[in-house]
Amino acid sequence: MQPTTVYCAFNPADAQLVRSRLDAAGFHAIVTHELSSLSLDGYALAAGGILVQVPESEGEEARAFLAESKPDAPDQTETPG
Repeated sequence: MQPTTVYCAFNPADAQLVRSRLDAAGFHAIVTHELSSLSLDGYALAAGGILVQVPESEGEEARAFLAESKPDAPDQTETPG
């Protein structure tokens, strides 16, 4: 089974949060290139980011899950309280 990238992050917390959401939804997600980003500041960008990957057979479904569960931006027309 080849892994496929479904999300690219530039900080470990973001990548682990997405992995956790995918795991909770039943996907078999892993995080790769995380150690590179922790080695030097800014290295995540140079290394191509921290990758969240799932098996290729789950790729389309995982991307759809992430797209539909993306948090909406707050409504800019409302004034706070």
